Amino acid sequence: MTDHFGSCLCGTVKFEVHGQFDSFYLCHCVYCQKDTGSAYAANLFSQSAKLAWIAGVDAVTYFTLPGARHSKSFCKLCGSALPSTQIAGLLIVPAGCLDSEITMLPTAHIFTSSKAAWDQGLREVPEFGGLPH
Repeated sequence: MTDHFGSCLCGTVKFEVHGQFDSFYLCHCVYCQKDTGSAYAANLFSQSAKLAWIAGVDAVTYFTLPGARHSKSFCKLCGSALPSTQIAGLLIVPAGCLDSEITMLPTAHIFTSSKAAWDQGLREVPEFGGLPH
């Protein structure tokens, strides 16, 4: 059994995931773009892993978009994305909230038909190890 550990940005919420992830999707749908404020969401999915809240469960809140299956869990203090169990039988864990290493590579990019226009040709964009001066 594999264990993963994670937390929110402010450190109030801490959790463990016991078990394996089935898939790791980079979702480019418009909901995930709005949800993350970025080009895509990076989420791990499991139908068998178990989530255990270690600290700060009272700071965890949920949002489900009316008329859609899109939902998210987040820390109501700092806004960090957190694991979600809103869809019965499915654990969704935002990859960025894990403190333990993820050895799994993304399974696929999904909803690429909704890809942001600026999410093209990124290999040509300069890279910096930190904030440029």
